Amino acid sequence: MAAIIWIALIVIFAVLEIVTVGLTSIWFAGGALAALLAYAAGLNELWQLIIFVAVSLILLFFTRPWAMKYLKPRLVKTNYEDAIDKDVCVTETIDNMKRTGTAVLKGQEWTARAYEDGRIFEEGTIVKVKEIRGVTMYVVESGMMPKKEDSEEM
Repeated sequence: MAAIIWIALIVIFAVLEIVTVGLTSIWFAGGALAALLAYAAGLNELWQLIIFVAVSLILLFFTRPWAMKYLKPRLVKTNYEDAIDKDVCVTETIDNMKRTGTAVLKGQEWTARAYEDGRIFEEGTIVKVKEIRGVTMYVVESGMMPKKEDSEEM
């Protein structure tokens, strides 16, 4: 009877891992396999349970971090994440009260708002992207001066 329980647990944990793809329940399937081997070696139910818990926890805590590092796909920064902390040029005065403002980042014009209410950034000012909410970038003072050719064009 114990063999059937361990086999059932192996199947349940394996199916659960396939469904969730969380790299968590597969380690318990390994523990159930170790407990099944303990049963085959003639150990009683208490030892089988101890081996199940011990092997499951060892696999979970020692091999999961490695598996997460090497088996999970690498996260690639999107344009949104790459924009944070970048300097951008204001192309239309940013005024939250008037709900106006645009800025250019890598050749693309974005709707822009001041991160701090009450701040106004004039056209041609260089500002830093603090955060992105939806399709609007929220900017703060950058500390950079506009390029000489930029200010001459204005």
